[in-house]
Amino acid sequence: MDVALVEMRPALRTPAHQTDLLAELVCSNSFKSTETVNAHGLLKAELRLLGSLLLAVADEARVPGGAALAVDRTAFARVATERVAAHPRIRLVREEAAALPCPGVVASGPLTSPRLSAAIQERLGVASLAFYDAIAPIVADDSLDHERLFAASRYGKGGGDDYLNAPLDAPAYEAFVDALAAADQHRAHDFDDAPYFEGCLPVEEMARRGRETLRFGPMKPVGLADPRTGREAHAVVQLRREDLTGQMWNLVGFQTRLRTPEQQRVFRMVPGLGQAEFLRWGAVHRNAYLNAPAALSAHLSLRDEPRTLFAGQLTGVEGYTESLGTGLLAGVNLWRILAGRAPLVPPPTTMLGALLHYLRTADPSRFQPMNANFGLLAPLERPPRDRALKKAALAERALEAMTAFAREVAA
Repeated sequence: MDVALVEMRPALRTPAHQTDLLAELVCSNSFKSTETVNAHGLLKAELRLLGSLLLAVADEARVPGGAALAVDRTAFARVATERVAAHPRIRLVREEAAALPCPGVVASGPLTSPRLSAAIQERLGVASLAFYDAIAPIVADDSLDHERLFAASRYGKGGGDDYLNAPLDAPAYEAFVDALAAADQHRAHDFDDAPYFEGCLPVEEMARRGRETLRFGPMKPVGLADPRTGREAHAVVQLRREDLTGQMWNLVGFQTRLRTPEQQRVFRMVPGLGQAEFLRWGAVHRNAYLNAPAALSAHLSLRDEPRTLFAGQLTGVEGYTESLGTGLLAGVNLWRILAGRAPLVPPPTTMLGALLHYLRTADPSRFQPMNANFGLLAPLERPPRDRALKKAALAERALEAMTAFAREVAA
């Protein structure tokens, strides 16, 4: 197929980009781990099976980074631009896209221009596009000390196992508030700076507003009697089930701007979370993204127009590699649709397939962006007790499934 690739720079610049090169990385220069027992390493291994061009470009621009795939940003963007510009079937168009393409792929990222954002909202509705994340951390179920937690919904409403609760006595609560208020915050880029909304304040900001603020907010114990004592604790941290199988739990109301090491240090002070594995870190930042489960099909197209697809962070995935994966799959499926073939979606036993499954099945009323993590994968029938062995088994199964899927794509 002949392709017109529309890039608005330099005709229209963003607050983040410094050059006119394609694929410019504006935050980290790392694509994270290359080890398949790491979720991001597994996803990269899957994308290599599918022939990812940008991972090959990253290999050319690689710099020492231990087990991580780190790159020279300028070299990465330069090589990517050269590859695209030299392709005989690609015409590079330097102008702002102001309308949704049909057929085509929209991969405009979290800094989608105002005119294109308006076109998306006009087509999908104002509620379809969010502009700020207020994300709470997610922890792995098998890393929790369940003996220190109790299952209960507030006032007994809803399913009895929809929430886990970590009770804190007064000294534990006071120590937690002190640590939270003193913890080091991430300082956002100017282009990523988000104002605080009173309805979703960072948890550390609440701690600084008064010692009792959290006890009357996300840590209120009212209606949560501990069945082991019959009494309400001084304060409670609630964990909400994030998936049907209970592999992931969301720290309710704990959106945060703390740096990653600080999140780990402070949140592990919560009873039952002493050894918690964090599958997603909390965040508060500017990020345009679609409400994918409400707006998009299984293969990331408009529900009423399968030839208009979306990819990258705009779909609600977080991270470079996750964006590469959705982009690669969108390209494959647009070609298949134009060739009169059915679109394909990887099975949920693969990391890429699990990400798409999340985008399709998450609750639209509380949808938030997601990064690759093992909690997304369909559980093993007989998982090993050892967590490292469990991840190795999940990775082996994922790569077997992706190898078969890659053969299907190539057929």
